[in-house]
Amino acid sequence: MKKLFDTVSQDCSRLVTHAYSTSFSLATKMLDASIRSHIYNIYGFVRFADEIVDSFHNHNKKYLLDNFEADLFISIKDEISLNPILNSFQLTVNTFEIDHDLIKAFMKSMRLDLEKSTYKTQAEYEEYIYGSADVVGLMCLKVFVKGDQEIYDKLQKPAMALGSAFQKVNFLRDLKDDFQELERNYFPNVDFKNFNENSKIRIINEIETDFETSLNGIYRLPKEARFGVYTAYKYYSKLLDILKRTPSINIQSTRIRVASYQKMIVFVRCYLKYKLNLI
Repeated sequence: MKKLFDTVSQDCSRLVTHAYSTSFSLATKMLDASIRSHIYNIYGFVRFADEIVDSFHNHNKKYLLDNFEADLFISIKDEISLNPILNSFQLTVNTFEIDHDLIKAFMKSMRLDLEKSTYKTQAEYEEYIYGSADVVGLMCLKVFVKGDQEIYDKLQKPAMALGSAFQKVNFLRDLKDDFQELERNYFPNVDFKNFNENSKIRIINEIETDFETSLNGIYRLPKEARFGVYTAYKYYSKLLDILKRTPSINIQSTRIRVASYQKMIVFVRCYLKYKLNLI
């Protein structure tokens, strides 16, 4: 039965989410059951593509990514794939009619990670952020509004801003891995060999602007999505607060994390605001 295979495929995407991101997994659990599995499906897809370019150093990454992308678009056209991650993703894409241009932009940014290590101009940086993060926010938005194009159009800008903020926080948090291990420098006009407080503050100000743009959109999301997205927003805001207080030299030498007890505090506060209809 195809239905059973689809269920098993979506279970695989859920397991991938749990294994790779406890924080995102927790926030996704706060979404309504009607949309939750589809967000797992999107995460599973983007995580596998990201793993190819970031982790499989002993393999031919370009070959793997080429095959993954070819199978991806075949699965969307045929509405099936024997790769359970792609099968679950195509189900979401076809259910909500997610624009294929968003998927192509994402794959383009993943391909840049194979070929490009330094982003020297603002235009290059923004193009990468759009493909690697903004479009993921837009894919999720299409699910959150259950395909309603009118609401989607109104919330595009804040959804993209939230995707940008999340990605930039990740860049700053993962500075050690990206720069020292993968030899990547995403932020233009920042010399990470001489990374200092001024550079850090400039990046943080940019992220805070994105967060401010996104918040009004979060409040306007359908009720089924609002609590989960707000929880993710508050978690990343907490991570940004920690990065603010962390000296730039320490950001270069270690990966900053939110402690488990702090995550629980964030969740409890979000839950209380949700129950009091303050979100």
